[in-house]
Amino acid sequence: MRVVVQRSKRAYVTVNHKMIGKIDSGLVLLVGITHNDTKKDAEYVAEKIANLRIFEDENGKMNRSVKDVCGAILSVSQFTLYGDTRKGRRPSFVEAARPEQAQPLYDFFNEKLREQGLKVETGIFGAMMEVALINDGPVTLIVESPPCSSRSLPS
Repeated sequence: MRVVVQRSKRAYVTVNHKMIGKIDSGLVLLVGITHNDTKKDAEYVAEKIANLRIFEDENGKMNRSVKDVCGAILSVSQFTLYGDTRKGRRPSFVEAARPEQAQPLYDFFNEKLREQGLKVETGIFGAMMEVALINDGPVTLIVESPPCSSRSLPS
């Protein structure tokens, strides 16, 4: 699982010129899911993002999480995060999970964020969306789940 995290002063997503989700201060998440991602990956990434200390404290140091600052989340599905541009001029998206696999995991991921006490707004999975944001900082990070080889197998 791969998520681009952008600290934002405000953001919104529209579909067909209709606003679908909107937040004030918080995080915009562009969420990519690949074939071997599981609920364990979604739980790991949701917990990591909810507690990632990337907001300033009173001393100007990145020492507060989105939960600490009562921020919100705008989560947008983004299969293109698994686009491979190494060969040719057209990206290959074979590493992106098919919608029937990705959508339930994306929904589960957002629910895990909500269980962390966060307000979570979303776009519409699979729709052509327009995302607008004021990036705060700018602060942009990539959060990924551990590779398959480092995951522990269920007993």
